[in-house]
Amino acid sequence: MKSMIVRLATILAVSLFAMSASNAQQFTMRISSPTINDVVQEWAKVFKEGVETRSKGRIKVEFYPANQLGQIPATVEGVALGTIQMTIPATGFFIGIEPRFQVFDIPGLFDSVEHAEKVLNDPQIRKRLSSFGESKGVEPLFTAVNGPLMILAYKPIRQVADFQGQKIRVAGAAPLQVKPFEKLGASPLSMPLGEVLPAMQNHTIDGLTAAFTVFTAFKYYDIAKGLTYLPKSYLVASGLVNRAFMKSLGPELEGIVRDEAHKAEKVFSTRGVEDLARIQADWKKNGGELITLSPAESKRYLDDVTSLLPPMMASNPQLKEDYEALLAAAGKYRK
Repeated sequence: MKSMIVRLATILAVSLFAMSASNAQQFTMRISSPTINDVVQEWAKVFKEGVETRSKGRIKVEFYPANQLGQIPATVEGVALGTIQMTIPATGFFIGIEPRFQVFDIPGLFDSVEHAEKVLNDPQIRKRLSSFGESKGVEPLFTAVNGPLMILAYKPIRQVADFQGQKIRVAGAAPLQVKPFEKLGASPLSMPLGEVLPAMQNHTIDGLTAAFTVFTAFKYYDIAKGLTYLPKSYLVASGLVNRAFMKSLGPELEGIVRDEAHKAEKVFSTRGVEDLARIQADWKKNGGELITLSPAESKRYLDDVTSLLPPMMASNPQLKEDYEALLAAAGKYRK
């Protein structure tokens, strides 16, 4: 009898140890970003604190800014393979793995960062975005606007004619990223952000498009001074995650990750908006010029770029459906 009790006690102790080990299991979530000292890094700070606190140490979040885990294409591939859990570049770099992301490259959808955040947080839009990348084993955990889309060039863009003949870096090689600049007379080149600074320094390219935050974070004012707002154009960033990793967390931890990712999005419409004033001041303090196209030139730019949409929509019903859904939501939240 005593022997049986000892055996039962041993079995119970082993079971309790196994349960304890299971509860203490730690998942590491490595997050890559091509930028540094910006709203994406602020999002990561809030997300990390929320996830690690609520998971009681079962999930460890590691954030690697400034391409520490590799250039953007490599990190996107890493997420698809499961070697990296999340990467947060411009959505244009996801088009090779999920063409639906190109819808965010259409100008004129959003009126401001605040307006864009309302649209992207619409329940039906969030549901639609959650299906992006499903067949490739990835999904956008969050999608947000990372500021206005700007263009810096040695020869500043003051009117549409100034695009003529310029070699401009764009954030992807999809038609919606390339053809508009071809229409404007430029030569667009797809290039990861980490390769752009030396390309500008060496005059391999004449200019680049990026979110406003990029230009001060990497001190582009030391290279060129004329920075132009592209009319009604915003850089959309997204946190692409591996779906298998999310499922491996189990229902409780997966729920925490999703909830905290959504909560942290508030920094884009708070800190992100507040940061724009600081970035503008920083650019001007370092001798930079901020250029806004005249109403007539802005209309010409938008007319030229959006004239490419009808044939693209006709050949891509899914793009048309996604665009119309975003357009409807934009109208819903437009003042």
